[in-house]
Amino acid sequence: MLKLWPRSILTLAAIIVLCTCIDPYTPKIKGYTSLLVVDGLITDANSSYTVKLSRTFQEENSVLINVSDAIVFITDNAGINTYLKNKDNGIYKTDSLEFNGTIGKTYILHIVTNEGEEYESEPCLMQSVPDIDSIYFAKDQQLTNNGSQIQDGVSIYLDSKEGDNNQYYRWAFDETWKFKVPDPKKYDFNVADSTIIPFTDVKEFCWKNRKSDGVLIRAIHPGEPTRIVKEPIFFIAPDQSDRLLIQYSILVSQYSISKREYDFWNDMKQVNENGGDIFAKQPFTVISNIRNIHNPEVKVLGYFQVSAVKQKRINIPFSAIVGLNLPYYHYPCVRVLRSPVDFKTQFGPAVTWYDVYSIFCITSTYAFVEPLYYPATNELAKMVFTKPECANCELTGTSSKPDFWVDLN
Repeated sequence: MLKLWPRSILTLAAIIVLCTCIDPYTPKIKGYTSLLVVDGLITDANSSYTVKLSRTFQEENSVLINVSDAIVFITDNAGINTYLKNKDNGIYKTDSLEFNGTIGKTYILHIVTNEGEEYESEPCLMQSVPDIDSIYFAKDQQLTNNGSQIQDGVSIYLDSKEGDNNQYYRWAFDETWKFKVPDPKKYDFNVADSTIIPFTDVKEFCWKNRKSDGVLIRAIHPGEPTRIVKEPIFFIAPDQSDRLLIQYSILVSQYSISKREYDFWNDMKQVNENGGDIFAKQPFTVISNIRNIHNPEVKVLGYFQVSAVKQKRINIPFSAIVGLNLPYYHYPCVRVLRSPVDFKTQFGPAVTWYDVYSIFCITSTYAFVEPLYYPATNELAKMVFTKPECANCELTGTSSKPDFWVDLN
């Protein structure tokens, strides 16, 4: 789900198995046992739900190892079992035609590993969640560089309708934006006869996608308004990325969570904001709602999440941003113009156009994008090169247009 999980989970694993220590080296823990990591969410949305299983290891920079040989199923309060299909790579999925979460029902996650270990979550009630009233944006500022500088940008906000005594909320988002590479490759160089021909598959416009990687939660305390108003979801610094240059879209998901899950996410947030440094504060255990049935002393990382969900999308075209007087993003791309005369030497054979091409595209990592001609004679004057990621948008995005996308500019 959230990208912060691998780093935070590894930090939590270290916190659980380490005592406080100040020596700046990676300790080797005697009798260290790898920990099961569970990342699962079911909602009332008409979709397939995913449970991801992995394990931690003791090394500080180790990656999570996928658990791809387990049996995973969900039991509801009516005693009906739904088995998830093993998709490999530690991914287990439900069938959207056979199972959907229902508000008011209680669900328990069951995991049986290949080693015979059995894990079970606490019963989780699927609570209702109010509709999102609106998603909107406004010019904003945030502090950067430890509060020493002010960054101008755009903040995405959310207003929610009145809930049914909901006290704890979590939000996640999925952002998509259209972008254009500065120097799309429009020509090819034929090394066989040194001719230049139009490129038939120009990759100029693409889309990028990113899921939220932070913890967005809120508790409604007694005496506070129960309606969510102007909840900050995401800040965009327009000069730090190409998000707002053409068109930007963000889909926000709103969940209603229990007090126990709120505490879990709050602890995860503290670990993540702590920079992943296990020596920066006193260790504490982030409480999971999953336990080892036969050995409760075995720690489990992660949380089985159950909540109804409401979603809303906003599309922001460049025309809506241009009047805000914000700085623009500039691609770190350089156009290099060269011809044989630029490599002319007093001795040795004459440098050819093939040699120029070879210097940049065969022995180096540039891309040839287009020729420049003398206007009077139509004779080749320069060859234009740039970095591949500045010439082919598929190197940093996808040319497949999202199903929901409608160009607004």
